[in-house]
Amino acid sequence: MTPLKNGSPGRASARAAASLDAGMAPRVVVVGAGFGGLAAVRVLRRHPVTVTWIDRRNHHLFQPLLYQVATAALSPADIATPVREIARKWTNVEVRLGTVLTIDRKQRVVTTSEGEVPYDFLVVATGAETSYFGNKDWARHADGLKGLEDAVAIRRKVLLALERADTAPSDEERRRLLTFVLIGAGPTGIEMAGAIADLAKRMLVPDFRNVKPEMVSVILLEAMDQVLPGFPQDLAAFAHRKLTDMGVDVRTGTMLDRIEEDGVVAGDQRIASRVIIWSAGVKATPVAHWLDAEAGEKGKVTVTSDLSVPGDAQVYVIGDAALALDEEGNPLPGLAAVAKQQGAFVGRRIADLVRGRQERPPFRYRDWGTLATMGRASAVADFGWLHLRGFGAWVVWVVVHIWYLVAFRNRTRVLVNWAWEYFAFRPGARLITGDPHRD
Repeated sequence: MTPLKNGSPGRASARAAASLDAGMAPRVVVVGAGFGGLAAVRVLRRHPVTVTWIDRRNHHLFQPLLYQVATAALSPADIATPVREIARKWTNVEVRLGTVLTIDRKQRVVTTSEGEVPYDFLVVATGAETSYFGNKDWARHADGLKGLEDAVAIRRKVLLALERADTAPSDEERRRLLTFVLIGAGPTGIEMAGAIADLAKRMLVPDFRNVKPEMVSVILLEAMDQVLPGFPQDLAAFAHRKLTDMGVDVRTGTMLDRIEEDGVVAGDQRIASRVIIWSAGVKATPVAHWLDAEAGEKGKVTVTSDLSVPGDAQVYVIGDAALALDEEGNPLPGLAAVAKQQGAFVGRRIADLVRGRQERPPFRYRDWGTLATMGRASAVADFGWLHLRGFGAWVVWVVVHIWYLVAFRNRTRVLVNWAWEYFAFRPGARLITGDPHRD
């Protein structure tokens, strides 16, 4: 075994090689059980290292389908898999539940709420959290959508709004209860808007004697001039038309002034609403603070071409927490595909260093396309050279999402639930959890 000769990668490899020569497998700590962390661990499980996999939740979450939990199409267990179940047969992987408190890069120790974990290599893949652009008060009135708790809370509010509208004492109160405001028209925003329109206007209205489709108002606010910023204009225009046809009031070029307990003010107009959903922005988890590194755009940590922290070849940051650049010098988007490819790359990179192999080429993201769906059986797909829209794009969307679910059980559940909803036109998870009278 011949470690690299020059630079900090060589020193990291030398230490790892020394551990192997001493009969000790190098210790790799992976923080985060999202797409990036899972991809890294999947690679490392085949190599002579010991992996400690840490997350503050006990499950891997398929975030692209969170909005379907929030709109009663799926149950939480359909899109989440316990981390210990995933790693059950991976003999060199240890799973720990805990919240990261600090990371000491000099001593090579991660301190969590459950104790200290030493490392030889560290992979941080903790993703992003909801950002209200510095307006802390808005968080009290507008629900973000980043975890299962958020999705269940939104589902509760949407279903309670319908229940209470059915027995509301006045038309004014009924209109306020049946006005759903979504802020941000990126993929999450348009998917939520379409799903709520389907749910409230078509699927559930027959169950409520005093609620009519025309009483339901779904308003989508976007500060940019088009929905799906970053998508090609033809696909964005199609999504806009489709949402409008579904009864969604799409307002682009509309700046948000403030969010209040019972409504929002946007474009100098006040909109009364009891259900306000935030899908306008995210920021990185406090990785820069943990690593004592400089925070860049949206709190992300700037990484080198091999996704390591500058000057420290033993620490890698991937996914939404990393500010990585493409070949043209543009930041990579915060997509699951980016995190998955980065995780696999870092896993192979660490395996190479452990075995004393030469450095790999820099990370390059391969863009396989971007998808977004608008309600029932309609979507857009951007493959660069090919644009799909409508039912065909939706079929591609279904296949991709079923394929990338982690467990066979999850794939089966989701497929059955989607088939039931498509043919019966009924949501399968319309449960209000907790005491409905406490809110």
